Amino acid sequence: MYAINVVQQDGQPHLVWAETDDPTFGPDEVLVDVHATALNRADLSQAAGNYPPPPGASPILGLDMAGVIAEVGADVTGWQRGDRVCALLTGGGYAEKVAVPAAMLMPIPAGWDFETAAAMPEVYLTAFLNIFMEANFQLGETVLIHGGASGVGTAAIQMVKAAGGTVIATAGKADKVQVCRDLGADLAIHYNEEDFVARTQEFTDGAGVDVILDMVGASYLQRNISLLKIKGRLVFIATLGGAVGEINIGQLMGKRARLIGSVLRARPVAEKTEIIRRFRTQFWSHFEDGSMKPIIGSVYPVQEAQAAHDAMRAYENIGKIVFYISSQ
Repeated sequence: MYAINVVQQDGQPHLVWAETDDPTFGPDEVLVDVHATALNRADLSQAAGNYPPPPGASPILGLDMAGVIAEVGADVTGWQRGDRVCALLTGGGYAEKVAVPAAMLMPIPAGWDFETAAAMPEVYLTAFLNIFMEANFQLGETVLIHGGASGVGTAAIQMVKAAGGTVIATAGKADKVQVCRDLGADLAIHYNEEDFVARTQEFTDGAGVDVILDMVGASYLQRNISLLKIKGRLVFIATLGGAVGEINIGQLMGKRARLIGSVLRARPVAEKTEIIRRFRTQFWSHFEDGSMKPIIGSVYPVQEAQAAHDAMRAYENIGKIVFYISSQ
């Protein structure tokens, strides 16, 4: 098969579509012919050598995929050759074939193409895990979503609104702010032109928010804490603004607030399977009736993965960047 290989040149990663070995698959796995995959910011870190895959995972980039089952392991039930599926991966999406634990598979909703399906797993499961499981979102609560126009952000806005919450979203460009509004954000803040703390306090009449989904980290840390209500929850899913910061412990204690660090990729299959089960129970009907759908900003042939990585690195994307897999 062909796959994207990462080649280091002059200290920089270069993505090359080249021939490599087909993956092997176990008795509880399926082999999928990949038709589309998606770009996640974790792929940039892995390509740069800063985010190695978990033990046993494919070294090939790619945390999402959509395709058609080509082979079924001996112990697999409920799936067969020819089924259209999508899945969250620990790696291997930037390739023509990938081995996937059958427990991780999800059917592609009716009417969706492969590109749309590939844009769904990682961002929706990340948002669901961290808002609805880690932070235990409750009906009527207010959620502040940083990076509202990102893949995770656009998924989070849709799910919180569908679950009866109030959404405040931040974004760094006018068109991204408008996307947040279009998705249903009750307040969308242009953080390069407005103080998101002041605007949030004004919008909430000084009450603050119940949950914050944060991918910035250190540079937002104390400001985020200042916005939490009593028993508020701040969930960290990335550290784009730094990994080390200072906090006012007294303020944290006074608010009885919780700081939650979270990752998805390294969790065992059994844990991810339970996340998928709960996600599908709560939100799958929204995909089936068309009321919820991934936001795709651009689609590239996988051979142009380098250009797509450059675009994400420059924060040009809105929603997901998707690759379609075409033969060499």
